[in-house]
Amino acid sequence: MKLRFNPRPLIAVLAAAAAAGIAAVFGINTHVVGSTENRIVSPEEAKSFGADCIVVLGCKVRDSGEPSDMLRDRLTRGVELYNLGAAPKIIMSGDHGRQNYNEVGTMKHFAVDRGVPSSDVFMDHAGFSTYETVYRAKEVFGAKKVVIVTQRYHLYRALYIANSLGLEAVGVDSDLETYRGQLKRDVREVLARCKDFLTSIVRPEPKYLGDAIPVSGDGDITNDKYF
Repeated sequence: MKLRFNPRPLIAVLAAAAAAGIAAVFGINTHVVGSTENRIVSPEEAKSFGADCIVVLGCKVRDSGEPSDMLRDRLTRGVELYNLGAAPKIIMSGDHGRQNYNEVGTMKHFAVDRGVPSSDVFMDHAGFSTYETVYRAKEVFGAKKVVIVTQRYHLYRALYIANSLGLEAVGVDSDLETYRGQLKRDVREVLARCKDFLTSIVRPEPKYLGDAIPVSGDGDITNDKYF
C-alpha cells in the first residue's frame, strides 16, 4: 500500500517555531526599550548627571566629507551638551577602518569649528558598531559615567549595552528633524536589538582595543594626520 505524505505535522512544527521566534523578537525588543526608557533625558537633566564625557555615535559621512543629516544632528546635540556643561569631554566614535573614509575626523572638525577646544574632543577610530563604541568608552577611555547621543530609536540599544557592561549612562536624543527612510531603519533596529541583547550576554572583546587613553586627559593624542 502506498503511503501518503501528510504535511500537516510539519506545517504545525514550522508554525510553532515561527511563532516562538516572533515572540522572542517581540519580547527582547520590549525588554530593551522598557528597561532603558527612563534613561533618556533632556539636555538640562543630562547636565545634572555628572558625566565624565559625552559619547557621540557615528553615522554616514557623504563623499564630499560632509556629515549626513543624522550625523549632523548628533553632532549638533553633542556640542550643545558640551556648551551646557553636561560633561568636560566629548568622544567622537565612528568608523575609520579605511584610509579614504573617516567618520571621526569629520566629527571632530564639526565640534572644533563650533568652538569646542580640540583637546576636549577625543577620536575613537574603532567605533565600528554600537557595542564596540560603548565597550571602548569604558575599557579604553576609562569612562565611568557617560551621556550618549544618537537618535531615539538607536538610544535604547546603546543604553542597554552600557548597562549590561557596567557603564552608567543616560541618553539624549538627537531627533532634530524627520529623516527619510526611518521605517527601514526601525525594522533593522528590531533585529539589531536582538543581536546586541545576545552580544551583551557573551561580551566579546571589540576588534581593536589597544592602550588606555584616559578621557580625563588630552584629546589631541587621538588625532591623526587627517585632523
